Amino acid sequence: MSDDRFAGHTPMMRQYLRVKAEHPDILLFYRMGDFYELFFEDAQRAAELLDITLTKRGESAGKPIPMAGVPYHSAESYLARLVRLGESVAICEQVGDPATSKGPVERKVVRIITPGTVTDEALLEERRDNLLTAIHHRDGHWGLATLDLTSGRFILLEIDGHEALVAELERLNPAELLHDEDEALPAPARERAGRRARPSWHFDPGHGRQLLCEQFQVRDLSGFDCEDRPLAIAAAGALMGYVRETQRTALPHIRQLRVERREEAVVMDAATRRNLEIDRNLGGRDQHTLAGVFDRSATPMGSRLLRRWLNRPLRDRDTLRGRYQCIDTLLTTHSHPGLAEALRGIGDVERILARVALRSARPRDLSRLRDSLAQVPALRDHIARLDSPLLARLAEGLGDPSPVVSLLQAAVIDSPPAVIRDGGVIAEAYDEALDELRRLSSNADGFLTDLEKRERERTGISTLKVGYNRVHGYFIEISKAQAREVPTEYQRRQTLKAAERYITPELKGFENKVLSARERALAREKALYEQLLDKLGEHLPMMQTTAEALAELDVMSCLAERAESLNLVMPELTDEPCLRVQGGRHPVVEGVIDDAFVPNDLNMDEQRRLLIITGPNMGGKSTYMRQVALIAILAHVGSFVPADAAVLGPIDRIFTRIGASDDLAGGQSTFMVEMSETANILNNATDQSLVLMDEIGRGTSTYDGVSLARACAEHIAREIGAYTLFATHYFELTELPEQLPACVNVHLDATEHGEKLVFLHQVREGPANQSYGLQVAALAGVPKSVIKAARGHLTELEQGQRSEQPQLGLFQAPPPRPVKPVEGSDKPDRLREELQGLNPDDLSPREALERLYRLKGLLDKDQ
Repeated sequence: MSDDRFAGHTPMMRQYLRVKAEHPDILLFYRMGDFYELFFEDAQRAAELLDITLTKRGESAGKPIPMAGVPYHSAESYLARLVRLGESVAICEQVGDPATSKGPVERKVVRIITPGTVTDEALLEERRDNLLTAIHHRDGHWGLATLDLTSGRFILLEIDGHEALVAELERLNPAELLHDEDEALPAPARERAGRRARPSWHFDPGHGRQLLCEQFQVRDLSGFDCEDRPLAIAAAGALMGYVRETQRTALPHIRQLRVERREEAVVMDAATRRNLEIDRNLGGRDQHTLAGVFDRSATPMGSRLLRRWLNRPLRDRDTLRGRYQCIDTLLTTHSHPGLAEALRGIGDVERILARVALRSARPRDLSRLRDSLAQVPALRDHIARLDSPLLARLAEGLGDPSPVVSLLQAAVIDSPPAVIRDGGVIAEAYDEALDELRRLSSNADGFLTDLEKRERERTGISTLKVGYNRVHGYFIEISKAQAREVPTEYQRRQTLKAAERYITPELKGFENKVLSARERALAREKALYEQLLDKLGEHLPMMQTTAEALAELDVMSCLAERAESLNLVMPELTDEPCLRVQGGRHPVVEGVIDDAFVPNDLNMDEQRRLLIITGPNMGGKSTYMRQVALIAILAHVGSFVPADAAVLGPIDRIFTRIGASDDLAGGQSTFMVEMSETANILNNATDQSLVLMDEIGRGTSTYDGVSLARACAEHIAREIGAYTLFATHYFELTELPEQLPACVNVHLDATEHGEKLVFLHQVREGPANQSYGLQVAALAGVPKSVIKAARGHLTELEQGQRSEQPQLGLFQAPPPRPVKPVEGSDKPDRLREELQGLNPDDLSPREALERLYRLKGLLDKDQ
């Protein structure tokens, strides 16, 4: 927007519009005094989003100016709400001096707050990562770069195919997603909140490599093992450019670049993560999730690390066994309670260090950092005595933060104010010049009293007194009657009706010192605070290593506590293909039910690869299947597991096809979603995968469903050989063990007690003898009359009294109805004719009622 377009506006509005033109797509918080103001469309949008008052401010260019504002001192709460809504905000501050400015004070945007780049404590979820992710695509391949600005963790990854991209985005759950504006994204990526299109040139691999080399101060990226990943480098370059644009400051805490490979982890697709409710339940909340049960971390950074582990289970068995051994050591020595207690005094060091690096750390951040690091030596000594290679590594990683602790103890008072704005942060004796300025400011009254006494004695003027007002400053006041007696060095400052006011060189010198002492003290304190941040920056690498060790130590302590409290057992990892669990339990369900949880065994090996699971609804099939997957995840996190014993062979992926849902926005029915998830499993599972499939084929007609379910089971058994738990209500599938290798029947037991159904939740060998569908319907509250009618229909079907009618496929036309010729016109033949032409399954309720009245009419005609 050129200056000509601003000609009709006031100088203030011209300045605002020039700044706004540089940030057209985001809200602009424009500082005016004690408020951040928004104008025009921004004001209307903010009023709607924040429920604040929309007003008008005079006129500009002949039209009223819509305006809305938020107080400067409480802006964080409003910013937090906007960030949660996926909005970005440019913060425009006064940078000029009002005393020397002609026209509006100079202003500029000092920071842009976006959902993926916030670092302010009030704007973040304490126990969840806040990630910024950039993606770049070429020829079916994707490059991903993910940055957690609150910790400096920077990760690159390259993957193949849209399904893999969707799975990774589900795992990372970024707050903000950057992509090339010319790229076509798969639907789940397009629908993510916080998506932001960027110009294509931002994703140039050469430019990306240059930005990364500048950030890490290296000649090339070979030291980070990513030179052969151009798509990831392109994404990382776009991400780094965006962060520089929004933060407008150096980023010294981003020191490392790590490459992840999918084969390092147990891979889970998006549907599997949702179905297993790892850290969000199906309602999008934290309650009743695996993370909710296992997260008893003492620190926020430990909690975030545990969630990362749960969402990316590792396959490196040496790492996992090291974690098992660490937990066992903590349990054997009963060290974890004391460890957890000590860790509770540790603040969120990881995020505090990010704010130190970005120079946005507040005084209380520094006091929390000081108090947290002060506890590190005792923690280090405590774990160094324990016999565990992992704990020894963590003890070394904790380092020696005593220089930082000493610096902060000397520099910052014990309980500083929230902000540096009004001073009172730097401790006494830290800086001699600051102490002198503070003494001048605080000892003014004593000096003036002493001066008044001395001047009275020296001059002999009894009415002499020393005073102060905001207009004229300090003065010596003498009554008019004694004015002729003033010494020659007194200089008249003001004449009153009954007195004269004077100033002396001594008082003038004192005035100059005192009136500026507070301002100079505050300026000095702010300068010292900036210097303190510089000094802390010199120790940043060491402190970041300390924070990482603290987080991992917290997770290990947490897992030890969970192992003891939840009666967990150390799993055994073997190279033999098998999954053997004795007394396995579902950790989430076990914690929420009132009755005792019924544990169950699992035995899968080369002779038992496919389990056909039958039994009643609500009998526990889904719980049994899910608990197997959760045990596998926990084992590959390095945790003990909810079982009496567990032996696990190699697992590369976990798939689930559980539950019924549709995707209305994506134009997919429940059955289409089911088939899409099934296709993903059949196309990507291997003989080392764990597959959970529940009720395949139920979204279509019975014959279609049975056929699909059977064909899927046969394909898995013959072509893939994955460890598969296949739950079904199609009893036809219980014949498969007679025809397929490594296929066996198991069922969830239930029994009838009188007219009631009792679920035993016990897994037994062999198929179920019935499905108990009517009993479950009765438990659900279906009216007794309907249950009675259903029992009649069931008896009729079981006795074969109805003619067999083939069920129709989705696109199959109904067969013509046979009509038997009728001889004569007697009533029984007419009734028989009507009944023979009747197919109850084809009638709507209204048609059935009409047909019933018609038959009743035939019966009543001859009566």
